[in-house]
Amino acid sequence: MEKKIGCLIMSDGLIDKKKKDVVFITFWLIVLKGQFVLSSVDTSNMSKTANKVFEMLDVIVKRIGEENIVQVVTDNAANYKATGQLLMEKRKSLFWTSCATHCIDLIVEDFEKKLEIHQVTIAKGRIITSYIYSIIILISMLRHFTKGRDLIRIAATRFATAYLTLRCFNDHKMQLMTMFISKQWSSCRFARIEEGKRIQNCVLDNRFWHDVTICIKTAYPLIKVLRLVDSDKKPAISFIYKAMDEAKEKIQVNFGSVKKGIYLANFYFKCCHLLIRMSSNRDIPRF
Repeated sequence: MEKKIGCLIMSDGLIDKKKKDVVFITFWLIVLKGQFVLSSVDTSNMSKTANKVFEMLDVIVKRIGEENIVQVVTDNAANYKATGQLLMEKRKSLFWTSCATHCIDLIVEDFEKKLEIHQVTIAKGRIITSYIYSIIILISMLRHFTKGRDLIRIAATRFATAYLTLRCFNDHKMQLMTMFISKQWSSCRFARIEEGKRIQNCVLDNRFWHDVTICIKTAYPLIKVLRLVDSDKKPAISFIYKAMDEAKEKIQVNFGSVKKGIYLANFYFKCCHLLIRMSSNRDIPRF
């Protein structure tokens, strides 16, 4: 045990996508030498109330020793926030902090769900990719024009994946437009059916590409921060504040520091700074 500098306890949940519920909670011990699994609890038939999660986490703290623990990290769900508050009330020397990756992902989720231009553009992108990747001949045609490149890029989270995919769209804009005006496309049967025509019209719509650019300018600086904090190379606390400030400034620059850009950046990053604040006091952000 790192008695001189202490350690960190982190909880992580495995989610059943069909049930949309956490079926396993794993507790990690993180020290300078690396990270180790302390325990993994089957919670598939358990109510994940704040009191229940607190009981499990408190057992872990007691096992390691409160005097050896500096910080406890969980995601930012309401029950975990309440758990953190309960833990700090009982264990006066501990600090609870929400996971930076989860907090940033919540903001990216808000971009998609609360900004209409993002919601509509990402939906169009998904329709295009779903259509192309559901037909073998179109996959082959796409890779011919993009020289083997794909349109979908997988990220750490579903919402980040949506914006990385839009970035791929933007990177291959000319290839996609060329594909849908090519002889290969016009000669295939899919160019003559209604769904194929709708996809073609969308790809050739200048408004769609304008909206793709807007979405990238808004979200991509934040996606870069998400990549940084999700890596295992070094603790996020050493750079998270600077990275977030730089991302905010980049969004403002992307919009030419116009009122719309400043408002957008300030609104979402105000939420983010509250969520990931790791100050020395014991105030927990409430919304």
